[in-house]
Amino acid sequence: MSTTRRGVPAPTVPATGAAETHDPAHAADDDHDHQVVPSDLALRTKSLESLLVEKGLVDSAGLDAVIDAYEHKVGPRYGARVVARAWVDPAYKQRLLADGRAALAELGYGGTQGDDTLVVENTAQVHNLVVCTLCSCYPWAVLGLPPVWYKSMAYRSRAVIDPRGVLREFGLVLPDEVEVRVWDSTAELRYLVLPERPAGSEHLTEEALAALVTRDAMVGIAKVALPQSGARL
Repeated sequence: MSTTRRGVPAPTVPATGAAETHDPAHAADDDHDHQVVPSDLALRTKSLESLLVEKGLVDSAGLDAVIDAYEHKVGPRYGARVVARAWVDPAYKQRLLADGRAALAELGYGGTQGDDTLVVENTAQVHNLVVCTLCSCYPWAVLGLPPVWYKSMAYRSRAVIDPRGVLREFGLVLPDEVEVRVWDSTAELRYLVLPERPAGSEHLTEEALAALVTRDAMVGIAKVALPQSGARL
């Protein structure tokens, strides 16, 4: 077993976070309306946004449009299309692995947050995992907004210290002979995992293949799997 990693302090909380608890004694109160107080981070973000809008430095409508695009239009769909194309087109796959930026541009993707993207391929011998140990650098242009767990201190530290343990917590157990490579994203270089194509998918169209690809598989915490028997693509 070989594991590529960079040492950082160990976290004090699990990577996937603690489970919420429910107090039966307050069950009767569930029928009443409660006002949820925003977190300190949410309040600071809103205050900063309001100040920038007030100063005329940011257009509120424009900001909403950008957020909406990444949340609802981009998501991981662009990345899934890239992966599916690589699976069905060996020449494109070669270009993608050689020059991610140029290959993404071929499909009309890239730009902000995606100019410098390195694509790393999962194989039967090697499994890749992406993290950003400093903050939350992420290929927004093809994956949309990063999930909360990706930005957590627990994931950012444990992914490089104990990647196999983190993968197990996400439900992915790899054989000991599989090498795990951890890639640390930066503001200058983002990473996208090209997952293994699932066995038995040879009959599927490129569109159907793209529907199988998940964000988690392109970060490296999961594999792409065929739907269970009887499920529709």
